[in-house]
Amino acid sequence: MKAKRKILLIQPTPYDNNGEPIKKKKLYFPGLALPLIAALTPESWEVETCLETIESIPFDTDADLVGISSMGHGVIRSFDIAKQFRELGKTVVLGGYMVSLIPEEAKKYCDTVAIGDIEETWKDLLSDFETGQLKPFYQKTLKELRTPVPKYELLLNKNIGGFLPVQAGRGCPHSCSFCSIYCLYRNRYYRREIDDVIRDIKKVKSLGFKQFLLLDDNIASRPKYMIELCKAIAPLKMKWLSQCSLSIADNPELLKHASAAGCTTLSFGLESISQESLDSMQKPWCRTDDYKRQLKTIRDAGIHLSTEMVIGAEGDTLESIKKTAKFISDTKIAVPRFYILTPIPGTDYFKELKEQNRIYLKDMYAYNGSQAVHYPANMTPEELTEAYWNLYKEVFSFGNIFRRTIFSLLLLKNPLMCLFFLMVNLYYRHFIKHRIPPNII
Repeated sequence: MKAKRKILLIQPTPYDNNGEPIKKKKLYFPGLALPLIAALTPESWEVETCLETIESIPFDTDADLVGISSMGHGVIRSFDIAKQFRELGKTVVLGGYMVSLIPEEAKKYCDTVAIGDIEETWKDLLSDFETGQLKPFYQKTLKELRTPVPKYELLLNKNIGGFLPVQAGRGCPHSCSFCSIYCLYRNRYYRREIDDVIRDIKKVKSLGFKQFLLLDDNIASRPKYMIELCKAIAPLKMKWLSQCSLSIADNPELLKHASAAGCTTLSFGLESISQESLDSMQKPWCRTDDYKRQLKTIRDAGIHLSTEMVIGAEGDTLESIKKTAKFISDTKIAVPRFYILTPIPGTDYFKELKEQNRIYLKDMYAYNGSQAVHYPANMTPEELTEAYWNLYKEVFSFGNIFRRTIFSLLLLKNPLMCLFFLMVNLYYRHFIKHRIPPNII
């Protein structure tokens, strides 16, 4: 029998401020990329996976091919890992949304770059490798989002949390200039067949999990689809989290079905409490005047709030950043996360700021997600960086943590989830004290 070829798939971790890879004891929400790619890999290949945040990379692997993903500023770590494997004589493929934005730069560190969605190109890439005809780039536009059941089994022997990821859709119909998803998909939005989504959820349940993370950049953008999906999820008696736009607050039927189907938490990209900042990021459909009402409506439906916000946009001031901490406390957002608005190479926002000569830190290899790299309109880059960390410190003070988690009306409805979010907040606080953005959990 012909021996199987072997591929090692790696999900890298970012560097901290000291240039050291960020390590954690537990990864609460593992990504979908590695188990999905493993499922797309022909049976003639053996697949090994590594989540670097909680594991050591086996540089002594006997794998024939090494595949490395990329996300955000962690792409710098991806490049370094690729470089080291190539020095060891391994063939390396880089993929993920970050290298898809800068494929020519990524190619300097690997043998081939998988650009964009992998479903249409993965088998061609492996076949070309087997015949010694590997191309420098692989890219095909996705026709439809149909995937096999991810090989979740590859994650079970790792120290992960009580959630597994299930994808419902990919892409986004909106056009936020700073967003890498928009710059990759240009308003293309793919939805999976509901039967396929349910198939994967049942697989997660069969493995002993009671919760899952429903992946979709804006699942509420297609209300009819989401209602039908929620109706199909409800009989499974599973708890789940997802992300969408605040528009769900203005659709009572949709909110009711999500809550009834076991949705415990929704994450929202609020971005800013400044309307000027939202408008400058091409996100005018979000109205800051509606935020408190919409967030209260969602909480009143029994759903916890998780948010993502960026600071440093055109309307942001040192005063508005300080007010953001009070906004988070007043709205009792269980898990808030913040980012310094960063002109990611390959995005429209990067091109815009470059044309305006507003890139402060021109070396993308110095980007670490914890310092300003552009000239904001109303403060210096140094002031923005300090305001960012002061905001995190205020929001994650012990008093604010308790007010947003256990001192909440939702404690009566779902005490275990409130306690879980308390632990997440304390976990975040630990990393904030060391000036590490707590965004990989």
